[in-house]
Amino acid sequence: MATGLDGRSVIVTGAGSGIGRAAALAFAAEGAKVVAADLNADGAGAVVKEIEQAGGTAVAGTGDLSEQVVVDEVVATAVEQFGGVDVLVNNAGIMDRMSALADVEDAEWERVIRVNLTAPFLLTRAALRHMLAAGRGVIVNTASEAGLRGSAAGAAYTASKHGVAGLTKNLAVMYRKQGIRANAIAPGATATDISVEADRTAHGPAALGAHFVNVGSLAQPEEQAAAIVFLASDAASNINGVILPVDDGWSAV
Repeated sequence: MATGLDGRSVIVTGAGSGIGRAAALAFAAEGAKVVAADLNADGAGAVVKEIEQAGGTAVAGTGDLSEQVVVDEVVATAVEQFGGVDVLVNNAGIMDRMSALADVEDAEWERVIRVNLTAPFLLTRAALRHMLAAGRGVIVNTASEAGLRGSAAGAAYTASKHGVAGLTKNLAVMYRKQGIRANAIAPGATATDISVEADRTAHGPAALGAHFVNVGSLAQPEEQAAAIVFLASDAASNINGVILPVDDGWSAV
């Protein structure tokens, strides 16, 4: 299957670990030129080194992607180093504390929404200018099972991932005539280092506990990355506005 990704310029956020790392490596293996963006400079640098050692091309972008100045720097790096932005993968995210709405503190809400939803908005807005000028481009977002249901996370994370799903669909409708595609994966349980600092005795975690019995098998980051690369590839050229569960059937239960 031809992916058409050879030589393409790809930004992957959250590339220092987990799904983002696996996606950055997978794009590089297809011949793409990768901007590995992450808050953790060491993580981003390690992925770049791994790609280069395998004969690929990559540069790091470091900083808080919920800040406009960092977004501008990451997009400028892709344009200056690789000639544009062909693919944007908005993958970086954080979990909430599984808090029920009455227990959500302002700081928890604002940080989760800013990292999980505002950062993809800022990055997509910045990248779209270059994609529209080129007449083509692909955005792949990492949503979540929590973007499909109300029983997979706390109020803040659930709202943020429903927002990602809505943003994805709106993008697909608004820009399909300009050669832009937008899709998202909705991962189920995946072996990453994303942490959940939840009080298991609080109402939210206690109420959610019973809903995880049908979660299915634990996915590896590479399985999520394979779906991301497919959606970004020419093989998915007529797939637009899709929220693709990668969850061993959890969403079908």
